[in-house]
Amino acid sequence: MARDHEPHRHTDTHIHTHAHAHAHGGDTDVDWSEMGPHLEAQAELFAPVHERIAAWLAEEVTRPGLIVDAGSGPGVVSCLFAETFPGARIVAVDSAGPLLDRARARAARQGVADRLATLTGELPEVLDELDRPADLLWASRSLHHIGDQRAALAAFAARLAPGGTLALLEGGLPSRFLPRDIGMGRPGLQARLDALQEEWFARMRAGLPGSVAEAEDWPALLSSAGLRHTGTRSFLLDLPAPASERARAYAADQFARMRDIGAQDLDPEDLAALDRLLDPADPASVHRRPDVFALSAYTVHQAVRPL
Repeated sequence: MARDHEPHRHTDTHIHTHAHAHAHGGDTDVDWSEMGPHLEAQAELFAPVHERIAAWLAEEVTRPGLIVDAGSGPGVVSCLFAETFPGARIVAVDSAGPLLDRARARAARQGVADRLATLTGELPEVLDELDRPADLLWASRSLHHIGDQRAALAAFAARLAPGGTLALLEGGLPSRFLPRDIGMGRPGLQARLDALQEEWFARMRAGLPGSVAEAEDWPALLSSAGLRHTGTRSFLLDLPAPASERARAYAADQFARMRDIGAQDLDPEDLAALDRLLDPADPASVHRRPDVFALSAYTVHQAVRPL
């Protein structure tokens, strides 16, 4: 059984869930105990996407013995895998110990604690502590937080059993929460925020230890790791207006993050629009306006280690 050890310092506040809950900024002093419930609720919002991805993987991955969730956060997807693959043992891997505490508690609530273990440490090195090769290794937006992605994919591939599958969630499309014209400021606010996010992401990648620039041709990178690319598919999260309170909270979290990232780069009109969107007392805020929705696309690449 995989074992826990003392948590390493986390390099940012990203948790590797489909919620794409980037609360980035290089903060190494995150209070994961405080953030855990919030991040778990965000991950639960994406249950429709999680379930469709798991069903797709189950078409190719039959009777896995060990599934590794590399960058599990609070274990929402880990526990879904335990339900989807009732014969499998699951290892949730993350560098934030308090989030893995939540994963274990969630597994207990769902009656799968006997099949879920946790492993605390930094990817990819911590995978060396697995007690056997994985039949399915799931990496959801964790790879892009490792400086040398090509080397990390080779390390992931080395931890697969012959015939085992690596499922990599990277790419997709930016999330949308509002129409192009929101009735204040210049139309197209979210498109401008997307450009800002791309600039921030490039800086984040360049600042990682051992960062290596790579063209994001994921099938080619998977092949370079000695794997056989077997399929790519995108999954849509479509939560139409009027949004639930949970979806509104997620939208508010994303706009608040972009407000922090863009404080020095956005023009005053866009900053003013963001401030109104984030003000719960303002009828035009995402907390109250009727046109809030959540629409995102998530792309998963499958590859198999040859027998």
